[in-house]
Parts: sequence; C-alpha cells; structure tokens
Amino acid sequence: MNINLTMIGQAIAFFIFVVFCMKYVWPPVIEALKERQKKIADGLDAADRASRDLDLAQEKAKQELREAKLQAAELIEQANKRSTQIVEEAKEQAREEGERLVVAAKAEIEQESNRAKEALRAEVAAIAVAGAEKILQTSIDSNVHGDMLNKLAAEL
Repeated sequence: MNINLTMIGQAIAFFIFVVFCMKYVWPPVIEALKERQKKIADGLDAADRASRDLDLAQEKAKQELREAKLQAAELIEQANKRSTQIVEEAKEQAREEGERLVVAAKAEIEQESNRAKEALRAEVAAIAVAGAEKILQTSIDSNVHGDMLNKLAAEL
C-alpha cells in the first residue's frame, strides 16, 4: 500500500463523513441550538417583564399604603372631631340641665317663701286679733271683719 493512496482514501472517507455530518447531523444540532437560544432569549425577556411588573406592583402597593394611611388619618381626625362635638353637646346639655334645675329651685324657693310669708301673715293676723281682743275685751268675729283682717295681713 502506498501512503498516497491511503491518504487519498482517508481524505475521501473524511469528505464523505463531513458531507454526511453536514447533511444529517448538523441541521438538527443547529436547530436545537437555535431553539435553545430562542428559549433563553424568551426567558430573559420574561424575567425583564417580571422585574418591571414587580417594580410596578411594589410602587402600586406603596401608593395604596400611602392612601390607606391618609384615609386612616382622616378617619381618626373625623373621630376626634365627632368626640369633641359629643363632649361639647354633653357640656351644653349639662349646662342647660343645670340652668333648668337652678330655675326650678329658685321657683320652688320663691313658692316656699310665699307660703311661709302667707303662713306668717296668718299667724300675725291671729296674734293681732288676739291682742286686739284682749285690749278691747270683746270678741272680734273673723267672719264679719274678714276684709279688714285681709288688709291687715296684706300690709304685714
């Protein structure tokens, strides 16, 4: 065997192997690599979209938290205003009730004072009649002299 003929035979066999690989082996390998490359690119795009969505969701959550805090502060302020209003209403009602009680007590005192004055007048009139009776040594009829006794009681 000649080295040249062996080399040519090996070169032909290698050429056939390369053609076979290029025709039957390389296209599926290249296709698999392209699919893998496409999947990786899609995965990176999805990760970017997910990252943007996460940032948007976090910003939205922060915004909603701020709004909730503002609403809570507003509700607390309204509750404080309402409690102040209720306290003021209670004070006003208590003040009105106190004034009403004072007026009622003054009216009752006035009535008691008038009753006491009337009772005192009646007693003074009876004492005056008894004194006059002793002075005159005669009996004064209270039925006959009622007007005079009433005038005397009114003057006292």
